Amino acid sequence: MLRLNNKVAIVTGGATGIGEAISKKFAKEGALVIVNGYPEDPVNQVVDEIIKDGGKAVAFVADISIEENAKECVEFAKRMYGKLDILINNAGTFPEMKEIDKFPTEAFDYMLKNNIKSAFLMTKYAIPELQQTQGCIVSAGSESGELGLAKNTPYGGTKGFMHAFIKGVAVEQAQYGVRANCVCPGAIDTAWTRRSEGPMKREDEKMLISATPLGRRGTPEEVANVYLFLASEEASYVTGALYYVDGGVTVAKGPIGKKAKSKVTEEPEGDLDLEHSMDGATDMRRGN
Repeated sequence: MLRLNNKVAIVTGGATGIGEAISKKFAKEGALVIVNGYPEDPVNQVVDEIIKDGGKAVAFVADISIEENAKECVEFAKRMYGKLDILINNAGTFPEMKEIDKFPTEAFDYMLKNNIKSAFLMTKYAIPELQQTQGCIVSAGSESGELGLAKNTPYGGTKGFMHAFIKGVAVEQAQYGVRANCVCPGAIDTAWTRRSEGPMKREDEKMLISATPLGRRGTPEEVANVYLFLASEEASYVTGALYYVDGGVTVAKGPIGKKAKSKVTEEPEGDLDLEHSMDGATDMRRGN
């Protein structure tokens, strides 16, 4: 049985990295997916790939950190499919790795816009529709929101906000039957954690892997699997929760990942055909 059959889901940042995996996983499970992203993102390609694979999806290309665009995104979902069941606040950016005294103010402002304001606006406008369907919100937290992140301290701050924000929404909206939870990834195999694709240096990559007990990056599909659970009726009694998908990093002490056996460190193959996992907002050109 399809776990999201005929559920209408908006996935912000839904064309790259973890977002692509969420969009495709939800479509495979029967959801009608609104894939959102910037004009620079492969939004239309992901929609085409979903449709080619037998799923249903439409594109909404806009910067949803702008209020009128966030409102229109929700209205677009309702025009297309008549309702909204699921909001996935996945949009976010990771533009710099620098110590705080050298961290660009422009990068800080960019993360506030994309990591916080977009989720606030989408939640604000989605809630009335989700109350009608007793739907749910799943937002992108991070182990950095628990532990902080050296060399990108504002990023961890934005995720700490998200954790507290979603907990508040969960308590406030429970009376209307709306659930709200966070998925909190660790080092996932996307552009954000690859020095060849994003702002990390070799030493940053080594630190991420050695600090992870499973001794490897997670895959976007492994994260999408948790989003699927929280968005489904299987999680009907789960709200206000932070689900860590981090290979154990939040409970680790020291470079324990070096102890992981070679078989443990192999990434699972997964089922999704992900073409855009190394695309994503690792610079400040998007939306400018």
